[in-house]
This record gives sequence, C-alpha cells and structure tokens, in this order.
Amino acid sequence: MKEIVILGGGYAGLRALRFLQKSKGGFHITLVDRNDYHYESTDLHEVAAGTQPAEKILYPIEDVVDPDVTTFVQASVEKIDRDDQEVSLDNGETLSYDYLIVALGFRSESFGIEGVDDNSLPMVNVKTAIAVHDHIIAQMEDYKETHNPDDLKIVVCGAGFTGIELLGALNDNRNEFAEIAGVAPERIELYVVEAVTRLLPMMPEELADYGVAKLESWGVKFLTGKPIKAIKPQTVVYQTNAETGETDELTANTIIWTTGVSGSKVIDDSGFSAKRGRMMVDSDLRDPDYRNVYLIGDCSAVMDPESNRPFPTTAQISLAMGELAAKNILAQLAGRETGDFTYEPLGTVASIGNTHAFGVLGNGGKTVKGYAASALKKLIMDRALTETGGSKELFAKGRFDLYH
Repeated sequence: MKEIVILGGGYAGLRALRFLQKSKGGFHITLVDRNDYHYESTDLHEVAAGTQPAEKILYPIEDVVDPDVTTFVQASVEKIDRDDQEVSLDNGETLSYDYLIVALGFRSESFGIEGVDDNSLPMVNVKTAIAVHDHIIAQMEDYKETHNPDDLKIVVCGAGFTGIELLGALNDNRNEFAEIAGVAPERIELYVVEAVTRLLPMMPEELADYGVAKLESWGVKFLTGKPIKAIKPQTVVYQTNAETGETDELTANTIIWTTGVSGSKVIDDSGFSAKRGRMMVDSDLRDPDYRNVYLIGDCSAVMDPESNRPFPTTAQISLAMGELAAKNILAQLAGRETGDFTYEPLGTVASIGNTHAFGVLGNGGKTVKGYAASALKKLIMDRALTETGGSKELFAKGRFDLYH
C-alpha cells in the first residue's frame, strides 16, 4: 500500500486530505501538524482585535480525519529528506513516504530590520493573535493607573492586506478599548506605517484609495512612503527622506508587525531551492527534481501565466493548490499524466470591520463596496470553511449573519 504524507493542516493541506480521502484508493495517508486544530488564518486579525473569540475560527483536525484512511500525528516537522523519502519530526519519529505534500504554512518575516523580533508583536497563528489582544487590553488597563498616552496608541506596521483588515477590526473594537481605559473612543489612536504609497496593488487603485479613505474617515492615521528602519522598545523608527536618510520616531506601547511573511523555515533547513521559504515549482505543483513531492500554499511559488509573476499566497489559491495536488497524486497512482495549475478567483475582498468591506469580483474587475462587499467576504469565508472542514464545520463556525 502506498503511503502519502501531508505536512500541514492549513487550507492547502486539509483540502488535499479531504479530496484524497474521498477516493479511498490503495493508499494510506499520514497528516502531520503541530496543532490538534485547524484555524482560519484569514480571520486572525479578528482574534487579535477581539471582535471574534479564537474558538470561532478553529476546529479539531480529528473532525476531518477519516481513521479508515488517515492517521493524524500531532508534531512539528524538523526536516525533509527527499533522497531517502523521509520526514523527521520533533517527537523523534521518522515518517517514510511514497508521495509527499508539503503545506507547512507561513512565518513572520522581519526582512532583517533591527528590533522587529524583540519589540513588536507578530500575528501569524492563533496563539500570537490572542497575545496581541491580551497585550492591547493590558495597555488599556495600565492607562487607568498611569495615564500614559502611549498606552492608547496602537501601531500596525505594514499596510498590506492583513494590516488593512486588522485596522478595520481594531476600529470596530475601539469602544471596548476606550471603556476599559476610561476614555472617549476617539482617544484610542490607530496608526499604520508603510514603505510604499500605492497600497493594495492587487486591487484597482481607485478601490484601494476608497478603502484607505474610509479608514482615514474613522480616524486611522496613515504614514505611507515611510520605510521602517528599526523597532526600538515602544518605538517605530521610520525614514522620512530617502535622499538624506533622515528618520523620525513614533512611540506606542502596542506595535503589531504585519509587514510580511515567508514560507516555513523547514523548507530552508531541508535544502530546497527556495527564496524566503517559497520554492518555485513546476506547473503541476511538483518539485522540479523530485517528482513525488508537491509544494503547495505558502511554501510554493507557481507562475501565473497572465501576470508572469508567482500567484499570491491567499486562502483561495491554497485551496485550489491542495485540490490539484491530490488530483495529481491520484493521477500518478493510476499511471496518468498530471494536470497544470489554473485558478479562477471568486473575488478579492478586504474587510474593514464586520460590516464594511471592498473588493473585486472574479476576473471581471467589477468592484463592490460597503455592506454588499462585507456579505461577499463572509460567503467566501464560508466556502473556504466548507472546503477544509465540510458541512459540519460550516454549520458550527460559519458566518451566516451577513448584515450585522
């Protein structure tokens, strides 16, 4: 019996698992993840802001596992040996495989900027998102005793998709923060520091400008065109003049790092030809040198023939990659040719709070804003939940209140 090993229980890994389990072919699957739960990483900003409890965005991996086909191992992956077809785990176990799907997810990327790891808060998993929220609440409680104005300041480093959605969720929870601190909501100051001036390049410029203007109308302060040079204790150092190198500083007792992510460190440690933890794969998602190894999700870079650039690392794309990797392994087992990766987006929608969003529908370029965009965002989230966890998890964790 052939052995298929899937590393990672995120969007890509669970989608591959569910597709393979349905076929019930002549193989066994081993799924490995460091957690015993799957979490919706696209919703981490809500946990960090406190607008959703962590329990809302996660569910047990065992709910998805078919024990007749799959064995789940809770452990961290340490190294992949593609020559010997083995995976080393931190529990001392070594797994052998005939086919391997690498879907190990992402980690925070500091880009070598001094002080990021020591003086800012990452938001890359459930634990770090909870830590962000706990930290904010602690600062609000501290303000009641010290009246330190920096307790009321929250700085988001990076105005990418994650940063923008986090700012919207933080604004949603402004009243709660203010109540804890004993101040008026407008006293809670939200900042974002970003190196570029053209934000959200995956969207039309006028739509991105709309989102920024909406956040600004709610009091969010944008410092764009200001590359971050260092994070000192309670201080963001950013460049104000590229020619002279002049810098300025913004003090705050909450500094959240959302500037970038890279693929799993395991990719680098295992000798893959990768950049920032992402390996360029063939069009069928396989390792160019090891034809039984698939890299998908945040560990994978596959070229988009239309833009001639790698597809971005989004949940929708990860789900599509997971399904194709499963289909291609079934094709290999049956002696058929593998298929190439293609992608038809449902839409790219950024939420700025629970009831407001903006985005683009499919490939047509039609824009959507406000409540309609917010409803679409929740429908996209529900579809992702269905594709990883099935109807059970959809009914337990889905977003069905589309209007509030």
